[in-house]
Amino acid sequence: MTTPQGSTITFTQAQLGTQILIGWSGRQPEADQDTAFLLAYSLGDGQDGPVVGREAMRAALERAGLHVGGSIQDAAESPGIQAKLLVQAGQAVLTLPHLSAQYPAPAEWLAAAQAQGQVYGMFATTPWPEAVPGQPVSEEQLRAFAADEEVVRTAAHCLLPVRSLG
Repeated sequence: MTTPQGSTITFTQAQLGTQILIGWSGRQPEADQDTAFLLAYSLGDGQDGPVVGREAMRAALERAGLHVGGSIQDAAESPGIQAKLLVQAGQAVLTLPHLSAQYPAPAEWLAAAQAQGQVYGMFATTPWPEAVPGQPVSEEQLRAFAADEEVVRTAAHCLLPVRSLG
C-alpha cells in the first residue's frame, strides 16, 4: 500500500506570476439548474517565464491536495484539499496556500452557487496571458480557453463547497 505524497518540487511565488480568478454560470447538459464555475489561472508572467510557471503551478496545486490531470475531486469529501471558497456580500473568495483571490460575482452566479451549494473549480496550469485584469473577456475567448483540450487535461478540477459567514 502506498501513501499519497505532496509535491516535492520547490517553487517561489514569483515563479507563479500573476494569478487570476474568473467565473461564469450556465446550464450543464442533463442538469435541471445552473452551475457556478470558477477558473483560476496564471498570466504566465512569472520571473522565470511561462514554462517554469506552469511547473510551479502544478507543484502548488498538488501541494494543496489537488490532482492535476485527474478526475473531478470533491473538496467536501476530501479533507486533504486545501482549497476553500467563501461566498459573502456578492464576492467569492478562493483561498489556497499559494493563492487568495476575489471574484465580484454577478447575481446569476451567486444564485447558481447557493442553489447547488457548491462551485465547479478549474485550476489551470496552462497560462492565459491574453486574459489580463481590467480587460473584458468575451464568452468566445473564455469558452476557447476553458474548453481547450490541453487546458482541461492539464488542469485540476474540484467541486468546492460554498461557505459563508454566519
